[in-house]
Amino acid sequence: MAIFGKPQYSTVTVKKKDIPKDVWTKCPKTGEIIYNRVLKENLMVVPNSGYHFPLDARARIAALLDEGSFEEKDTRISSLDPLKFTATSAYKEKLKQNQKKTNEIDTVIAGVGAIEGRKVNIAVMDFRFMAASLGSAAGEKLTRTIERGCANKNPVIIISASGGARMQEGILSLMQLAKTSAALAKLAKLKVPYLSVLTNPTMAGVMASFASLGDIIIAEPEALIGFAGPRVIKETTQQDLPKGFQTSEFLLEHGLIDKIVPRHEMRPTIGRLLSALAPKQKGEA
Repeated sequence: MAIFGKPQYSTVTVKKKDIPKDVWTKCPKTGEIIYNRVLKENLMVVPNSGYHFPLDARARIAALLDEGSFEEKDTRISSLDPLKFTATSAYKEKLKQNQKKTNEIDTVIAGVGAIEGRKVNIAVMDFRFMAASLGSAAGEKLTRTIERGCANKNPVIIISASGGARMQEGILSLMQLAKTSAALAKLAKLKVPYLSVLTNPTMAGVMASFASLGDIIIAEPEALIGFAGPRVIKETTQQDLPKGFQTSEFLLEHGLIDKIVPRHEMRPTIGRLLSALAPKQKGEA
């Protein structure tokens, strides 16, 4: 028989407090916890750190354009399944899932509007929809936006956010790089200003085509911008990459973009650029 008995421990059951989902978001930069409501009211920018979370296309349009000025165009253009893509999952089903999730028909929202009374043609990419991959529908809407600029001589603004070409559409996706670039060449001949705004992330074929062809190229702070990802480049070249490689700040320092503009300053900054690049036409406020 043991001299010392085995100690008896009481078991206390603590009920975990239920915490509602989708109430808080953690800042990746500082670890700060912020109410989602506060974050949304602040255009998805963390007040203390200035970290920029992704902003959906319609919220960005509302923040940038004059109230009530936006008229959406090309609302019935959507991608089909020309290659009958079936790898991993059916493309048509994936499109339906993303349409339901975002309540958008495809990656790009396009139309006409005004910034401080100056009429503009605008197209905005929404990263929520299949990582804003560039398919034939998105390319067509971007091209039509540029062509409207050619017709009405109002400045063109494209706000990019994309993981690159849409693999489910193969060569038809890659064709959009040439198509949008050709339309921009026509716009340049007419001397109509084109402002390209790069947000996090703007990568691959999108950055290699229309996103890098702006008369003025603006980027949001700390956005990832480039062709291939840093890991792919490092593994391919077997070279150590510079600190901050492929960020807005690095590209500004090396002359690849013209200006870094925080989201809250985007509207007045673009307004000043438009007043310098394109005087108002008759009938504009």
